[in-house]
Amino acid sequence: CDDMEAMKAFYRELFPFEIRGESDTGLSFRAGSILFSLRQRTRDYDGRGPRADVPGVQLAFLVQPDEVEPCYQELVARGVEISEPTTDQPRGHRTVYFKDPEGNLLEIYAEI
Repeated sequence: CDDMEAMKAFYRELFPFEIRGESDTGLSFRAGSILFSLRQRTRDYDGRGPRADVPGVQLAFLVQPDEVEPCYQELVARGVEISEPTTDQPRGHRTVYFKDPEGNLLEIYAEI
């Protein structure tokens, strides 16, 4: 992350994950069986896409089909930047795409 404080606030406030560790330069969450960590960028290649407009990371969170729309409504209510509202995709997923403060793409999806 470039702006560690903004990223910490975004993820802390948006997701109910258990915080496993925190420092000035990092934050780790337990998301089910996954350890999800944010850390300050210290190398040129850390979490960056090939261009400034391409995110370095995409995260996808699986929920039940009837949870996608309420998640979307919560994101809108919190002022989160939406990339694509709730959409039933031809690949059999109901999705909503949104961005974190640094432009990383996040997806909430369900198999339908």
